[in-house]
Amino acid sequence: MAARSIIVTGGFGVLGNAVARAFAKQGDRVVRVDSAHQAPEAIAGGFDLAGVDLADFDACEKAAGTIRSAHAGIDVLINIAGGFVWETVGDGNIAAFQRMFDMNLVTAANMSRAVLPAVKASSAGHIVNIGAGAAIQSAAGMGAYAASKAGVHRLTESLAAELAGSAVTVNAVLPSIIDTPANRADMPDADASQWVQPEAIADVILFLASRSARSISGALIPVSRGTPN
Repeated sequence: MAARSIIVTGGFGVLGNAVARAFAKQGDRVVRVDSAHQAPEAIAGGFDLAGVDLADFDACEKAAGTIRSAHAGIDVLINIAGGFVWETVGDGNIAAFQRMFDMNLVTAANMSRAVLPAVKASSAGHIVNIGAGAAIQSAAGMGAYAASKAGVHRLTESLAAELAGSAVTVNAVLPSIIDTPANRADMPDADASQWVQPEAIADVILFLASRSARSISGALIPVSRGTPN
């Protein structure tokens, strides 16, 4: 298969970097797009766009144009950029809801819209979003985060229906707790044996962005089992 043009938003984070490296390993040209100004170690065959405000549509459109020109098109968008907050409604700040919607939902909607013309023109067009298992059954303190991720789920379904007449698929993976250094630091006493490995999530995303998944669109796929690397 010819090398494809892949965008991974939030590509400087633990999950984003794992996903970007998985695509690069199979020969794709990967662009990591992130709001952070410091990129991790470079990935061969791709490049990074740092300091991009993904909550700003104009910034997303500019980034998409840069990538489209460099790679003569865009085939796959992986929307990983986002954030998390644990805050109860009673004791928290209602501004947390707006912040979570901006970080998790608006970023995905903006970048999806920005790349749509190029992805629709591709013969291998795919969009994969990161939802959350917590948005299926939420818990105390998860209101703002879960509400924003529920929005990502509905965005996924709606965009899949919108593109039903095209070759583009739109799906979402719904991880449970991801095994990252930050989560281990925040929950030092938790049993991490069943937390999901970033590389396992990357495997599912690679499948959804492959020809083998060409008949799957609008799906919300739980990724919740902890397994050895």
